[in-house]
Amino acid sequence: MLSQDHIRQSFSAALPIMLGYVAIGLPCGILCSSIGLDAVQVLLFSVLFYSGAGQFMIPNMWLAASPIASIIASVSLVNTRQTLYAASFAPRCEGVKKRLAFLFAATVTDESYGVNTAKFAQGDWSVGRATAVNLMSQSSWTLSNIAGVLVGNAIGVPLAIAAFAMTSIFVCLLVSQKASAATFVAAGAAMLGVFTCKTVGLGGPAILIGALVGVMAALLFTWAKERG
Repeated sequence: MLSQDHIRQSFSAALPIMLGYVAIGLPCGILCSSIGLDAVQVLLFSVLFYSGAGQFMIPNMWLAASPIASIIASVSLVNTRQTLYAASFAPRCEGVKKRLAFLFAATVTDESYGVNTAKFAQGDWSVGRATAVNLMSQSSWTLSNIAGVLVGNAIGVPLAIAAFAMTSIFVCLLVSQKASAATFVAAGAAMLGVFTCKTVGLGGPAILIGALVGVMAALLFTWAKERG
């Protein structure tokens, strides 16, 4: 059970994330409304499918008439990093109740991962307080998405803006990666793969194919570099 002091500590750590989620949650909710989702559906979407990148990708790929299989595969591929985030916290969960450890692992995101990693490194930080950071962040994201739906139903969004949001989320994911030669190889190969698919008329699976090409190129580059 968290004390009031611990809750204040968690809120202080989560506040920058919560404010940032308002800025990106509103447009995400607007995009969801553009494909016909209502507030209740977006509420369930945000709580049960906690992936900001995925929630941006799905409506944009839907608007682009991407195949369902391509949407599922693309979102799953982008979200594999969440498994790594949770796994890296496994040593911190030793001796913690399984329910709490599960909840902590299931709610970690890019931003809360960074905040909690720094807090654990400083010491005097617990899985309970870290979970509170995750849940406060998720609450901000969920409420912002719902507000976005209500706004979107009132004003509507040009499809050109929706199309660019798809590009911007991948740019954000790229910028958040550690700068390395393998990262640049992956990005370059992915862009080339998408461009090639678009050129030959494979617009639907272009994103998925480009992502796979990028990953394979980075793996081959790393393998060749290590052998050399």
